[in-house]
Amino acid sequence: MSNISETSRAPDLQKRPNTDIEQMKERFVRLLLGEDMTGHGNGVSTALALSNAITNLAASVFGKQNKLAPIPEDRKRKWRKEINWLLSVTDNIVEFTPGQQIAKDGSQMEIMVTQQRRDLLTGIPALKKLDAMLIDCLDNFTDQKGFWYVPEDADETIDKWWIPRVKLPPGGLSDESRKWMKHQKDCCNQVLKASMAINAQVLSEMEIPETYIDSLPKNGKTTLGDLIYKSITDESFDPGEFLKTMDTSSEQNIMELKNKIEASIVIWKRKMHQKDAKTSWSSIVSLERRELFEERAEIILLLIKQKFPGLPQSSLDISKIEYNKNIGHSILESYSRVLENLASNVMTHIEDVLNADEVAQNSSLGMIKKIQSIGSMSPRSTRALSLMKDRTPGHSPKGTPTLVMQLSDSKGWNFDHGDIESNGNGNSSPDHLTDDVENSKIKNKHVKTRKMSYIEKLEAYGLRSPTERH
Repeated sequence: MSNISETSRAPDLQKRPNTDIEQMKERFVRLLLGEDMTGHGNGVSTALALSNAITNLAASVFGKQNKLAPIPEDRKRKWRKEINWLLSVTDNIVEFTPGQQIAKDGSQMEIMVTQQRRDLLTGIPALKKLDAMLIDCLDNFTDQKGFWYVPEDADETIDKWWIPRVKLPPGGLSDESRKWMKHQKDCCNQVLKASMAINAQVLSEMEIPETYIDSLPKNGKTTLGDLIYKSITDESFDPGEFLKTMDTSSEQNIMELKNKIEASIVIWKRKMHQKDAKTSWSSIVSLERRELFEERAEIILLLIKQKFPGLPQSSLDISKIEYNKNIGHSILESYSRVLENLASNVMTHIEDVLNADEVAQNSSLGMIKKIQSIGSMSPRSTRALSLMKDRTPGHSPKGTPTLVMQLSDSKGWNFDHGDIESNGNGNSSPDHLTDDVENSKIKNKHVKTRKMSYIEKLEAYGLRSPTERH
């Protein structure tokens, strides 16, 4: 029986590897055909096909990651398996480097050997490490009890009801949870900055397509407009103040500004390096001034990327990615870009929790202050509050919290000794209230209104105790 059982399981054990191999073959056939399976030769370049494959894979795995929670195991396995398929292409992108060879007689001679291209040799392991850090960060939120999310369909009356809303216990996160959340944010921020740096470096090494250059205006001033050009070329230039004067209220406005800045940088760089023989590119601006403007524009562009992470690709970036033929650059750019987007997404969710915690803390602090204000009432107000508590349920008026606030705010009332009548026990006002009443007279002696008795004030607010007790 055991032999039959083992024999029956053998095909199942071989089924998964065969399935993976077939999937990998289909994936690479699609890449070689440039995503065109019709055979008409209308596909894109291999570099763009690889870039699209990594982007689409990330969208299918991380596209639904709209909360702080571990990635499901099936999607996690899919990501690790298929991203390794796509990254394996870089193993065959090599360059020659000097090496040593030992002959049979023991002598050494220098020869040229192949190794993985230098940028891939350092970039791919770094991106894999950032990838693992992000997934580990999300795995850390397993069974997180410091906060929770309201179901997506819990309330359809609010805006963006389909986005999970974070909820915290009264008073917000504990000190330990708050510290841990900030640590997770710092880790994600490191991943975000590193992936942004790699992506920016790769994009800077990509060639600018001629189609993009042909679409540019004749000079940087035309590209930027009079207002932006004047701000950048002004003697007293402050990049931070410049961004404050720009309209960054929407993503569209930010991208429009970014596209203008990048276009002006391309124009100024080409003029500085005399890459255009066209008279339309000539200018009366000196080389030193143009270099200064280009450096200022670079600073503005860097501030935009830091202040608004997760922005879509600019017109220049899209043009570079579309016309790029370098497969190594394509893989590095797309891999770093999807990690940058995921890190920015996780950072946003962490900030949502920290913002909700800040709101909860402020609410709790406000309640504590109210309680403290009640505890610091004058003896007269405290005595009036005790009278209200002694009433029978049948005669006690509603709205006791309102009474507390009104009596606590009554320190500015002007009282005399005669204002205080006897309480329900028939006793006159105690002697220890004298100083408090005299102080009230001194503070409010400038008020020229008719003095109201204590009973009249209670009657005015409908709070007088009943004359008879049951």
